[in-house]
Amino acid sequence: MEYISTRGNTDPMSFKDAVLTGLAPDGGLLVPATIPDVRASLEHWRSLDYVDLAFEVLSQFATDIEPAVLRDLVERSYRTFSHPEVTPVVRVGDLHVVELFHGPILAFKDVALQLLGNLFDHVLEERDERLNILGATSGDTGSAGIAAVRGRDRVKICVLFPDQRTSRLQELQMTSVLDENVHCLAVEGSFDDCQGIMKSIFGDLPFKERHRLGAINSVNCARLLAQVVYYFYAWARVGPDGGPVSFSVPTGNFGDIFAGYLAQRMGLPVDKLVLATNENDILRVFFETGRYARGAVHQTISPSMDIQVASNFERYLYYLLDEDSEALSTFMSDFATHGCASVDSDGPVSPLFVADCANMDDTLREIKRVYDADGYLLDPHTAVGVCVGRRKRIQSPLICLATAHPAKFPEAIERALGADLARHDALSALDAAKTRKVVIPASEQAVKDYIDTHCA
Repeated sequence: MEYISTRGNTDPMSFKDAVLTGLAPDGGLLVPATIPDVRASLEHWRSLDYVDLAFEVLSQFATDIEPAVLRDLVERSYRTFSHPEVTPVVRVGDLHVVELFHGPILAFKDVALQLLGNLFDHVLEERDERLNILGATSGDTGSAGIAAVRGRDRVKICVLFPDQRTSRLQELQMTSVLDENVHCLAVEGSFDDCQGIMKSIFGDLPFKERHRLGAINSVNCARLLAQVVYYFYAWARVGPDGGPVSFSVPTGNFGDIFAGYLAQRMGLPVDKLVLATNENDILRVFFETGRYARGAVHQTISPSMDIQVASNFERYLYYLLDEDSEALSTFMSDFATHGCASVDSDGPVSPLFVADCANMDDTLREIKRVYDADGYLLDPHTAVGVCVGRRKRIQSPLICLATAHPAKFPEAIERALGADLARHDALSALDAAKTRKVVIPASEQAVKDYIDTHCA
């Protein structure tokens, strides 16, 4: 399997090269040159446990890694999860929830990043190389990336996050890791500022090459391929007789729901993909009207979705525009120049996607409703997904993605329920932890200066 850029001006590369490259040199995002059709394998895959299924799915894409080596990487990656099923599916009222928060930092990012950390180690050791990872986070990507590579000899990691705009616990999960190869940079701005700086630095090819920069963000295609697995796994446990299901996905950066789109393109029986956002609803507006327009970033109780520019959206646009790299480049250039761009649409853009938003009051009410009715605690991001999913009254079985453990957001839980009910021992221990971070301006040059000094 080869990987190509959405912008069309990068030579095809292998999976291993794609893992280390992150953002394509032409500024685009890497995608598989072809999407495998796995419909003939679905009946067999329904009987597999998570690790075996992950190996089968990833074997479609990581064709330059020996099967025995790939299986070992997968097994080691999911040995770190506290639940034997890795991503268990539970019934909650009239829908199902797939719990993606049983990894080291209690968020769905672990599912991909535990694997990506091991992939980095394997490829770098094989090639006798080193890597500096630059990432931007609105909450959990940074801590999951840090957990995946902390203490590794061949990797340093620099994480940009918006100062005082993540939850307290999300920041502590990053800044309490004191390994020498970990650098936490608190940017005086929004997540979109962090993401813009990161992309701009990756676009400076001489700087990127000089410092051997790689990515943990979902611009790294290996992350998305790992996330495809849990769509197949959840379907296998819910789909009636192997029939279609729908997924409600709380999303800000479009990576998690793009993995579902990719699974559907591979042949997974998907009825609807429900795109659930908070007040930062640029994606909802696009899927309803075809217009993609940047707005102000609103701070909410679901901070990982407080995003106006979805870094993974380009991959979906590439397929929506019939893999026309020239048309895609024009769209992205218009958006960069004017803050808005459009596709031709007289109504909803796609029959597969259903989009809506839940504001903070909706989210708090949903947390309380589900807890009162079913005794189940939702974190505020998952509550957005459940709220929007229920509102759409989809006829096929509905699976909601639970993206984080509720204990990561105790303030929101207490606000919704009037009691501090969200606890986890690993998070409680952070209160006494020593921390380390560097506050810097929202400036590309400031980040470059830091990398020059600390990641040479």
